[in-house]
Amino acid sequence: MNMVQLTRYVIGLTWIYHGIFPKLLQIAPLEQTMTSSLGFSDEITYLLVKTAGVAEVIFGLIFICCYQFKVVQLLNIIGLVSLLLFAATMTPFILLEAFNPITTNIPLIVLGYYLYKESLCSRE
Repeated sequence: MNMVQLTRYVIGLTWIYHGIFPKLLQIAPLEQTMTSSLGFSDEITYLLVKTAGVAEVIFGLIFICCYQFKVVQLLNIIGLVSLLLFAATMTPFILLEAFNPITTNIPLIVLGYYLYKESLCSRE
């Protein structure tokens, strides 16, 4: 498996994992804390977390299938940066926790940038 394919699967499967396990199968306390910081009721917060989980799984599948499209690659980078900024703004204390958004999102942003640059080079 070459680096482009490895990068494709790492990014796509990470989106899928983060949609399924901390959001759909069981809401992780940290997901609950971050989403509830928006100020909605418990019921709306629950629906937001579940909806985010479904969206992340769908995006992960789209990324794996359509990674060669620049718009998908850019949406990945924008989404990861946005989620990092959301976490830093709404629940800044989590940036000091183990396996926090900095240690997960930044490597995925770098991989996404690598994939984007590779797609630009391969078209020249």
